[in-house]
Amino acid sequence: MVSSRWTAAPAQAASPRRRGAVLERAILEAALEQLGTVGWNGLTMEGVAARAQTGKAAVYRRWPSKEDLVADALQAGLPNQTQAPDLGSVREDLLELCRRVRDAMFSQPGFALRSVLYECDAAQAERFHRVIIGGVVEPTMHLLREVIDRGIEREEVRPDAANSYVFDAIPAMMMYRSKVCASEWSDEELSEMIDQLMVPLLRSQAV
Repeated sequence: MVSSRWTAAPAQAASPRRRGAVLERAILEAALEQLGTVGWNGLTMEGVAARAQTGKAAVYRRWPSKEDLVADALQAGLPNQTQAPDLGSVREDLLELCRRVRDAMFSQPGFALRSVLYECDAAQAERFHRVIIGGVVEPTMHLLREVIDRGIEREEVRPDAANSYVFDAIPAMMMYRSKVCASEWSDEELSEMIDQLMVPLLRSQAV
């Protein structure tokens, strides 16, 4: 007779052994998931390892610190925004660009990034400055400039509107209302912002 000590033990399938880029990707995705659920303050290297179903030594071999791991996770996860919309009018172009920004903000990498921005102290945030500027701020500003420059060429937009204050208006408003007012930026809210704020701000005197 087979001992009940053995028959009672649950069968467990062995986890596939992962190496190289496959394992690194699993760790980076686990870091983003942890940032979105427990936040920067709650994230630990051990927690990331458990989520990625690997040992913490595998994490520490690749990233000696929590800051290094999160910086690479954000860099790998943030969307690559390279092409500005061109839908025939500055209003439609800005509206489509805002939809893209909204979708990025509420994606897993977006939640992770906001966790870092909201919870890190000044010294910690400095570690992510390159990632945030190079991966988020500069690409967004580049696309806004392209949309507004095209509007100037169409004479929809006043020539002096291509300045840093105008470029800051959409990101600042979206971040403020997301954080302070808990807005999730529905399509209707985006349309209202474009029509009530951006179109009057940009309007060419010739229109």
